Amino acid sequence: MNRRTPIVAGIVGVAVLALVAVFAISTGSEERPDASPLVGGLTPELAGSTFDGRSFDIDEHRGQWVVVNFFATWCPPCVEEHPELIAFDERFGEQVQLVSVADPTEIDQAEQFFIDEGGDWPVLTEGAESASLDFGVKKLPESYLVDPMGTVAAKIYGGVTAAELAELVRDRGGDLR
Repeated sequence: MNRRTPIVAGIVGVAVLALVAVFAISTGSEERPDASPLVGGLTPELAGSTFDGRSFDIDEHRGQWVVVNFFATWCPPCVEEHPELIAFDERFGEQVQLVSVADPTEIDQAEQFFIDEGGDWPVLTEGAESASLDFGVKKLPESYLVDPMGTVAAKIYGGVTAAELAELVRDRGGDLR
């Protein structure tokens, strides 16, 4: 055995550990609520049908804040954040329109999920696939805050709490009571 082998292995090991540490403690741009190229621009088209056959069009909600939430029932963080969305909607539903966009591959499961777990806001089913593409959804859950002028005010990566959503609206100029 060569005497350099343990030295090289030690150097490689230290380098790998350093790289892992850098990735573990770094906060990538995906964690910032303003990291999307959509932020600051007009919201993409969001229109279609909901579970109950009603139509939804985000343009009809100009003049109020809107939270657009992309989710799937197979997504543990989506399931975990659902009670927070319910709490947010119960507290601020008169001031902020919440709309969810279901994974287009599981519309029936999503409908049953809302029946079982609650949630009394529109859930877009028809038009969901194009909405995910238009919004550039990469990893569920993702949410977008749209201001009363129809501008994307923030993108939220990952699960969110009711308090975080309320703070985000207030930070962007919303007057939540």
